Amino acid sequence: MKRTLLSIITVIIFGGILRADEGMWIPALLQKNEAEMQAMGMKITADDIYSINHSSMKDAVVLFGGGCTGELVSDQGLLLTNHHCGYGWIQRHSTVEHDYLTDGFWAMTPEEELACPGLTAIMLKNMVDVTDRVLENITDETSDEERADIIKKHIKSIIEEAEKDTEYKVSVESFYIGNQYFLMYNEVFNDIRMVGAPPSNIGKFGGDTDNWVWPRHTGDFSIFRIYKDGKPYKPDYHFTISLKGVEKDDFTFVFGYPARTNEYLPAVAVNQEANVVYPVVVDLRTQILDIYNKYQEKDAKVRIQYASKHAGLGNGWKKWMGVIEGIRNFKGIEKKQAFEESFYEWCYKERRRQKYQNALRDFDAVYAEYEKYRMATTYLTEAGLSIELIEFAANFAKLADMTKDTPQEEIDELIDDLRQETAAFFKDYYQPIDEEVAVTMLTAYRANRPEDFRPEILNEIDKKFKGDVTAYVDYLLGKSILTSEEKVIALLDNFKPSKAKKLAKDPAVVAVNSMMDFYVDNIKAKSSECNTKINNLCRVYMEGQMKMIPEVLPERNLYPDANFTLRVTYGKVGGFKPKDAVEYRHFTTLDGIMEKEDPNIYDYVVTDRLHELYEAKDFGRYADKDGSMHVAFIAGNHTTGDNSGSPILNAEGQLLGLNFDRTWEVTMSDLVYDPSICKNISVDIRYVLFLIDKYAGCTRLIDEMTIVE
Repeated sequence: MKRTLLSIITVIIFGGILRADEGMWIPALLQKNEAEMQAMGMKITADDIYSINHSSMKDAVVLFGGGCTGELVSDQGLLLTNHHCGYGWIQRHSTVEHDYLTDGFWAMTPEEELACPGLTAIMLKNMVDVTDRVLENITDETSDEERADIIKKHIKSIIEEAEKDTEYKVSVESFYIGNQYFLMYNEVFNDIRMVGAPPSNIGKFGGDTDNWVWPRHTGDFSIFRIYKDGKPYKPDYHFTISLKGVEKDDFTFVFGYPARTNEYLPAVAVNQEANVVYPVVVDLRTQILDIYNKYQEKDAKVRIQYASKHAGLGNGWKKWMGVIEGIRNFKGIEKKQAFEESFYEWCYKERRRQKYQNALRDFDAVYAEYEKYRMATTYLTEAGLSIELIEFAANFAKLADMTKDTPQEEIDELIDDLRQETAAFFKDYYQPIDEEVAVTMLTAYRANRPEDFRPEILNEIDKKFKGDVTAYVDYLLGKSILTSEEKVIALLDNFKPSKAKKLAKDPAVVAVNSMMDFYVDNIKAKSSECNTKINNLCRVYMEGQMKMIPEVLPERNLYPDANFTLRVTYGKVGGFKPKDAVEYRHFTTLDGIMEKEDPNIYDYVVTDRLHELYEAKDFGRYADKDGSMHVAFIAGNHTTGDNSGSPILNAEGQLLGLNFDRTWEVTMSDLVYDPSICKNISVDIRYVLFLIDKYAGCTRLIDEMTIVE
């Protein structure tokens, strides 16, 4: 029997995408994937990966710090994650005298492990499908408003009931854009300590230049430990570490906490991201990073102060450049449009599918309306609030609203919080940088936003400073007391409600209030309204896709977008061909680090100790069978942000390395996935162990791991 045109189109556009190396799979439902995974080479079972009846790999994976993944590698709570995931804590513990960013940090005894107050690790203990309960009494006739109220009520009831019978933190999470719901049970660990980190010249080798790029030579790892009740945590499971390395076409899988993907958005949404919003973000961040670079190169203290800020801005900046290029080069929007044509054809066949057709058609009008508010928000956050003084002033806006009727305990609580914010702010604040950023960003803000739709403070520059942005910034930084730590502390020490009015007139507080008033009065409600419309349309469109794909391609599973919940992805090791006449192999070695070395560029400095080990070929048992020291490798696992630090595992479920990046050509994969080029990048666990053992001599950590040759 011949396939219809719809089937052929869908196989080409959509079926070709839903290959074995695509998908972020819910671990509790992994039985559906087990046969395919084993056919690809996996030698364990889905139950070995996720089980609530016995210890399994899920008991060794945590959401680290709310923004990365970590894995347990010993029965004493030893945890590995990426260097860039631990970077903020390495930076916080660093001073000019103890520069752990430059020199690295190694706790040679348990007593030397450094506390990280506020850092958490969250471990999934169980997940239960509660879709029927959440969507009970909802029909096609239920309005969007009624639906939201019913769901909210049901979720509240489910959580209250679950909390009575458990010590774990519970939540209900949405999957498939509101078409499926799971009740999640999580254990939260609050005592996390820093154990080790290589120098940034190793852990961040290549810096922003190499970020999102293959080949990579980055030893991207750091080491922490989970404590419980004051003692090292004894997990139910920890990963065995393999020294075998990887070969081309080896089966691998990644187990971690991917953040957000939007694989099922319509073409109009992808176009707005790639061709409207992201170019603006990239341009503004380029200007800020250029300023950071200039000052960081001149002063070691400033380099440390702005290291984490630079990394945070730079990571998104480089990624979004890749998204723009990838969407354009690999025809992401055109592929979405072609799929939508096949979706329309499927809808036409039956009247009951009319609602899915209408949903897809309505996206155009909603996104046209949304663009105005999306761009206003983008300039507000990327230009206005990128000025550190103004962002800092936001913390004081509430204090400026205090009156004589405000309870003293409320004032005292706020002041205690502000003391902590103040200490953190001034520790890493360099006013000359902020001054130049302010002039640059406010100039761009004024030039690109209309006078009748921007914060009034920007118009005041014309009225009071004759359009001279530099003069306004001189006034802002010169007159605000919030540029002086001593003045801020004095304010907090002697604050009374009678001083609130004076604080409210501080130029920085005036500026941030102007920006936030503009957001509240002109953006917030409309943007929320657009988002509600978009979310409702996406839910209906997703429901349609969930019905279409099984009919047209019954052999394919359909995975939900990432949403900060634990997922399994799998694929095979292998190189790729990103463009004509360019082909990459699947691994890099220490040779490449020496080839890239440039003592005049901070990101390409090679430490003396690493040189010594390289020259002596002193790689110990961590060398590959070819005698070289492998550094990183790539495979076809579908990953995204927060998969950073995730364990990448072999067919036996043994640890091969730590996922830390994707190739630049594939950063578009959060919106459009193309398996021909989508590769995840991992640091080879043998390089990690080599650095811990041979480089740092921290053998106590090696001794507590379970390692197989």
